[in-house]
Amino acid sequence: MTDPAASTFFGGHDGLLCDLDGVVYAGGEAIPGAVEAVSALAERGVPVGFVTNNASRPPEAVAEQLRRFGLEVSPSHVFGSAPAGVDLLEERLTAAGHEGPARVLVVGSVHLADLVAARGHHVVETAAERPDAVLQGFDPRVDWSRLAEAAYAVNAGAAWVATNLDLSIPRAEGVAPGNGALALAVTQATGVIPVAAGKPEPRLFHTAAAALGLQAPLMVGDRLDTDIRGGNAAGMETVLVLTGVDSRHAAGEAPEEDRPTWIVDDMTALLGEPAEAARG
Repeated sequence: MTDPAASTFFGGHDGLLCDLDGVVYAGGEAIPGAVEAVSALAERGVPVGFVTNNASRPPEAVAEQLRRFGLEVSPSHVFGSAPAGVDLLEERLTAAGHEGPARVLVVGSVHLADLVAARGHHVVETAAERPDAVLQGFDPRVDWSRLAEAAYAVNAGAAWVATNLDLSIPRAEGVAPGNGALALAVTQATGVIPVAAGKPEPRLFHTAAAALGLQAPLMVGDRLDTDIRGGNAAGMETVLVLTGVDSRHAAGEAPEEDRPTWIVDDMTALLGEPAEAARG
């Protein structure tokens, strides 16, 4: 919970919700200024939560990477789309009348499969095992054979849930295909569009704010269609940081729901006041 005596920042916000890829790091490299900014806010007593659509790693692994950059981060401050994806999967199965454990084909990481198994479901490896549902999340090891199994299962009538639909993901080497791009391959083979649990759906934002005891959080991200749209939908003020996917020009051309409250060059701008940042 937030300390009532903790400092506010950037015009009176009581905490920061922060995307990771393209904001704090790109692949295994920290983005210049991000670690310094988050550390300075923490020293002021500002709570910081990390809200990510990347479903490939558990919170413990994400927190460990952030600690290697010099941040003091607990796994309880990392909010990912993997648990949200399992929640949505169960909601869809219940709505369809399915009772009890389900057979689930997981196209994604070991972490995602472990979460499904921990809920009491049966993780299957092939469409031939007649899964009730497919759960797809980002993992760099997903290959054609896994996408093919997903397509076979969806074509056979399995429910299909994606942890997120980000088309791209910033890496140290540049921008690479994200989970949404991989899901599109399955869509092309099936004609079906999955339902998605992560950003821009408000679920993750509300979960993170409630867990940290925040009433007026600021959401910062690098993507208009996930971070900014989702923060806006959750009723939060938003900041687009220009260290990842989207640009100032893209923000100017975006529909109203994708427009940030402010646009900043990097995270260090959050140490100042809103008057010093460009309005979105």
